Amino acid sequence: MMRDNAPISHVVDALDVETYLVCDSKEEGSRLGIQLLKDLGFKDVDAVYVGWSNGGARVRLRANIHRPGDTYAWLPEAE
Repeated sequence: MMRDNAPISHVVDALDVETYLVCDSKEEGSRLGIQLLKDLGFKDVDAVYVGWSNGGARVRLRANIHRPGDTYAWLPEAE
């Protein structure tokens, strides 16, 4: 296996993050969550769950590291 020591290189598919964001609506919570992951440097992100209650949103976010069919760092390269 060809992997470097960075923990992110060991991720097979995605990184999931859950947090509570202070906001005014479900839509704002989703937008803020997605922007949070983009600000952390992830490009392919989704909000997989947004539950809003008075004053904020519980959001589950996914940063896709590899999608099916991507080139994986741990697979031998084709010759």
